[in-house]
Amino acid sequence: MKVLKLKKHNLNDYLDSLRVWGEVYGPVKQGEKYIYGQLDDLSKLDTKMLRTILPVKKFLMPPKFNTFTFDENKYKAELENIPNRIVFGVHPCEIHGLLILDKFFLERFPDPFYGERRRKTAILGLSCVPDDKCFAKSTNTHYVESGFDLAFNDLDNYYLVWVGSSLGDDLVRIRLDLFEEDIKEKDLKHYMEWRNWRDSQYKLNVNLTAMPDIMELNYSSPVWDELGDKCLSCGACSMVCPTCPCYNMSDQIRPSQFTGKRERTWDSCMFKQFALVAGGHNFREARSQRVRLWYTHKLKAFITEFGKAACIGCGRCIDTCPVDINVKTVVKALKGGK
Repeated sequence: MKVLKLKKHNLNDYLDSLRVWGEVYGPVKQGEKYIYGQLDDLSKLDTKMLRTILPVKKFLMPPKFNTFTFDENKYKAELENIPNRIVFGVHPCEIHGLLILDKFFLERFPDPFYGERRRKTAILGLSCVPDDKCFAKSTNTHYVESGFDLAFNDLDNYYLVWVGSSLGDDLVRIRLDLFEEDIKEKDLKHYMEWRNWRDSQYKLNVNLTAMPDIMELNYSSPVWDELGDKCLSCGACSMVCPTCPCYNMSDQIRPSQFTGKRERTWDSCMFKQFALVAGGHNFREARSQRVRLWYTHKLKAFITEFGKAACIGCGRCIDTCPVDINVKTVVKALKGGK
């Protein structure tokens, strides 16, 4: 994998040059939080951001979009108007989140809408330093070796830049004059020292060892009833989680014109109507059942199926849930509070 060097004062010039390929997005502050916003004004870019409200998955499976339009004779998929986008500032854990979504929507259940957006979205990773809500080291997602086009590692007054794809190489060549190819031993030493220091900054550890077995043994535990009593069924955990893949489909029809569109929106298994079927039957009417399902997916089913948890340790569930139900508190409860 090729490694280059970019001086920090050249970052904005480089990002500005990428507009020839597509729309440029990055972390910007919105109130007290952060979002991935379009960088029309590069002075708003905040490279010290810890986490955005919504994850980068919003670019690949938008919260709401039309899949196709139709009339009485034919239908037309909405794939032509998806723009090229560059998303800068994606942290290693979030790139792992994309790799998990890739398992769903590129391999197991091929989805042309996700696939086309993935192809047209350049991922530019950025190193970060954890806060007290981040536990990416526990999920082994605090570093990344694939899933990105370029990865920027912040080393004081310059970045070491990993080129992770042919697209990444093409993006570098847009302003090759800004990059240095002569990586010295002191640069690699500096990187390793920084990485060891960064790893020492993790304050939160969530031990996920043997979680599939622990989840199985606790299937009928009163813990789920206690959590269900607290849960508001607001679905905020699903909306902010980088790996939640669930969505709903609905048809918007104009009967008089014999036309319509099929709309796709984010959904959540925490919503009461999620498991509602014809006849008014609901497989998971109780909140405790829905909470258990959500955490079974994150901490058991995905590990059993793919060998890793569907949790990247980003801390969004900790930051978002108003009643303190999150991976940290659920794992603690299932282990008897230890």
